[in-house]
Amino acid sequence: MPTLILVRHGRSTANTAGLLAGWTPGVALDERGAAQAAALPGRLAALRMAEVVTSPLQRCQETVAPLLAARPGLRVHTEDRIGECDYGDWSGRKLAELADEPLMEVVQQHPSAAAFPGGESMRAMQTRAAEAVREWNARVEREHGEDAVYLMCSHGDIIKSLVAEAIGLHLDLFQRISVEPCSVTVIRYTRLRPFLVRLGDTGDFASLAPREEPPSGDATVGGGAGAP
Repeated sequence: MPTLILVRHGRSTANTAGLLAGWTPGVALDERGAAQAAALPGRLAALRMAEVVTSPLQRCQETVAPLLAARPGLRVHTEDRIGECDYGDWSGRKLAELADEPLMEVVQQHPSAAAFPGGESMRAMQTRAAEAVREWNARVEREHGEDAVYLMCSHGDIIKSLVAEAIGLHLDLFQRISVEPCSVTVIRYTRLRPFLVRLGDTGDFASLAPREEPPSGDATVGGGAGAP
């Protein structure tokens, strides 16, 4: 079965503003995010890709644009099921103020029971994304062969949930996974089991350096902004 390259979108204006973007329209890449997207074709230059599949949201569309420009023959498809989690009434709000919401503790510690007011549950998010991957795996293999490589550009919580599903990790533990903006995660699927080949690879270790303020023990809902 195919090898799937999962790319999280580059850093966005919502990431730098500390907002939970969700499906809020008009969230674009910031200057750093645009530079991350511009570097993506070079990072993936050694790979022959069969297809590109992207979330419909602007920040993902902008992330794959340089790659598509560098490879004009590469087909791109929009897939709603790998769009960001629908955070409902939380969308567009400051992450700092959401930290005091009782639901946030559930999101952090028991996400399989978390459902966002006016939005979707985290279980539903994982299910739709995993179903999309299975269907695209079958399509890519049918059209390009079992050794094909294809790319999906999606969002932090989506990618984390797909990694958890691939390695048999319960959704309640998926907040232990971290994927920074424009990071590359690779899952190689086989007939019997998937293999996690890369996780959150940016090629940049700056985010590991000590920060002025120590990181919180909680995961950043939506994925965080990466290195400062």
